[in-house]
Amino acid sequence: MSQFTGFGAEALSFYEELERDNTREWWLAHKSTYDAAVRAPIAALVAALEPDFGPAHVFRPNRDVRFAADKAPYKTHQGAYCATEAKSYYYVHLDADGLLVGAGGYHFAPDQLARFRGAVDSDLAGPELESILATLEAQGFEAGGELLKSRPRGIPADHPRLGLLRHKSITVRRGFGAPDWMFTPAAVAHVRGEWEALRIFTGWLDQHVGPPEVEDRHARR
Repeated sequence: MSQFTGFGAEALSFYEELERDNTREWWLAHKSTYDAAVRAPIAALVAALEPDFGPAHVFRPNRDVRFAADKAPYKTHQGAYCATEAKSYYYVHLDADGLLVGAGGYHFAPDQLARFRGAVDSDLAGPELESILATLEAQGFEAGGELLKSRPRGIPADHPRLGLLRHKSITVRRGFGAPDWMFTPAAVAHVRGEWEALRIFTGWLDQHVGPPEVEDRHARR
């Protein structure tokens, strides 16, 4: 694994052009740019962070279009993550706009979702998560994740944490655009600092949700 030295401007233009021509023909003609300007540096970035944040993985660029209305074959971003032992994730991705970092539980298995909702319902763990998210949002992070359209079965409409209980997954993220440091080795320190700030969030998930009983196949995509 080569040492991370920064992303090149061609990484952004690669995705700008892919958004205009998301075809197998264009991809094959520009695959060498993807390998050198996108995949190699993001792999080096997460490899540098792996000792402190857990095993690293770079997502494949292909979309799973089997059941999708949009048949565009390639993702218009490149994601990568490091995973804690309890399967919380520290995430980074690159697209035409620049870099985004985040963390959380991206695809809760049924047993994880049950534990998450039980913790949110708790008068101890639930308010603790509310406080963590408020702290991170005050620092400029944005909470997100997949939501139920209505409340979970058995949850009263006046539950004080109904918004959190509607989550099927929960994440926190921040986009940076394309700052100058992204194109230098200093990007490692910047991403590290963001992930360190998110340890209070992943720590809550590790303690109260934990790993799935069956390995999460989605996390490998």
